[in-house]
Amino acid sequence: MRIVLITQDDPFYLPENLDFFLHNLPEGTEVVGCVVSKVSPFGKKESFLDKARRTYGVFGARFFLRYAVDYVVSRMPHRKGMRDILRQHNVQEIPITGSLNSPESLQRLRSLSPELLISIAGNEIFRKPLIELAPRGCLNLHTALLPKYRGLMPSFWVLKNGEKETGVSVFFVDEGIDSGPILVQERIEIGDMTQKELIKRSKAVGMCAILKAVARIRDGETATLPNDDAESTYFHFPSRKDVREFRQSGARFF
Repeated sequence: MRIVLITQDDPFYLPENLDFFLHNLPEGTEVVGCVVSKVSPFGKKESFLDKARRTYGVFGARFFLRYAVDYVVSRMPHRKGMRDILRQHNVQEIPITGSLNSPESLQRLRSLSPELLISIAGNEIFRKPLIELAPRGCLNLHTALLPKYRGLMPSFWVLKNGEKETGVSVFFVDEGIDSGPILVQERIEIGDMTQKELIKRSKAVGMCAILKAVARIRDGETATLPNDDAESTYFHFPSRKDVREFRQSGARFF
């Protein structure tokens, strides 16, 4: 089964998880290409300077300095990035300029004859022609227990709201936001984890969930769980006020 990945150039959590995924692909499957877009932590594409300013404005100086140190460390020569991992596994990067939904991008993806698309931290809303491009569908990983906590930064919101558990959901993408039928879902006890620890844990659990989903699709086992709009909650990117309340609740970023 031919797979195309769609992801972004996240330096913090994705490289080691992509490496794990590619090392553990189920028998009879292969990743034939990967789209790696620029990082967009705020849910939209911005310049590096704009992202830095907004991070400082929303999260404050202490978070910004810690984030900046982690970013510098992640870019040191001894650290492998997303493209290093792709080269290590002989997976070609698919050059895309502009929208993934453009006719040119769709044709480039179609030329690889993918049977399955997988979005991991994709940063663009998929339109119907992209969703239907691969005959076995398009999967997405969301680090929450859908239908709750649709939207951006679920790790922030579950901690702010004092949840005892969260999880990951691998679902078939539709034209909504995190609204497609769920193929695999796993739970995570939060305990006293910081947001950084929770993100790291949920990404690791998420990779295992995607591998399980790929094996199920390969074997034709595609029964799904409902992702009921009536039970859903949606969260946007946090504001400075949300960050203040996050800290007041006792939640920690690091």
